[in-house]
Amino acid sequence: MTILSDPSDDTRLADAYAAAGDTVARLDKDRWLAALYAPASHRRHLHALWAFSAEIARIRDTVSDPLPGEVRARWWADMLAGRRGGEGEAHPVACCLLDTIRRFALPLDAFDRLIEARIFDLYDDPMGSTAELEAYCGDTSSALIRLGSLVLADGRDPGGAEVAGHAGVALALTGLLRAFPFHASRGQIFVPAEILERHRVDPATILAGRTTPGLLAALADVRARAREALAETRRLAATIPRSAVPLFLPVALVEPWLDRMDRPGYDPFRSVVELPQWRRQWRMWRAARRAETCAAPG
Repeated sequence: MTILSDPSDDTRLADAYAAAGDTVARLDKDRWLAALYAPASHRRHLHALWAFSAEIARIRDTVSDPLPGEVRARWWADMLAGRRGGEGEAHPVACCLLDTIRRFALPLDAFDRLIEARIFDLYDDPMGSTAELEAYCGDTSSALIRLGSLVLADGRDPGGAEVAGHAGVALALTGLLRAFPFHASRGQIFVPAEILERHRVDPATILAGRTTPGLLAALADVRARAREALAETRRLAATIPRSAVPLFLPVALVEPWLDRMDRPGYDPFRSVVELPQWRRQWRMWRAARRAETCAAPG
């Protein structure tokens, strides 16, 4: 006997993927543009991953207290583990994420670590060390590159884990530096405490929006680490699987962002650090052209 699928299920899933794509276009435009370089058949699955990441990342912005935010984050973990029954099917992003996980046999532990890392965002605890900060970047940014690599390789491991790790750190550190004044305005400091202590920076001055020589030196240290991660990404560029190239295109934006923050007179609380959208698109296009000649098979 042949069991026919319910057409309404196909429509619901298509609508869920469309909603995820809209979410990424609105909240993560650079990744949305990068997905245009991926096969059309796989773009919606990348959108599902990135929309999930965006949903988790903005939980703090939607709650007034950490506890309900943590409950919401735990819902995602429970839903992915199958502990919430069919609740996930009613949530557009969860619905298409579950479908993507099933299609490509994506590892659930990577999602668990991402969720745990983002729970840190809900509180104002200090980031103790550089190692802790890089682990946070790995569990969030690097993990998305690795998961996307599995999707674009149809579920098999194409390699490139090391370069994905460095690329994710470079992207995440640069993103945190760009968001530094926003985080400080709501009581968060992602600059490791060990770096602040080395430069004798009182966290209270950061929360008060005061720029000091010590703070500028501390931020320069973080930028230097981002540049190191970028240099490692470039050194390992030949190990990037050809199928995964679209996932690495946003890395082309790291250097110009860092250059703007390295300019004389930079003030993290007052300087306008921006890169026109056309220039961002152009840099990713140029990176895609270069990758055609140096990426690894796979």
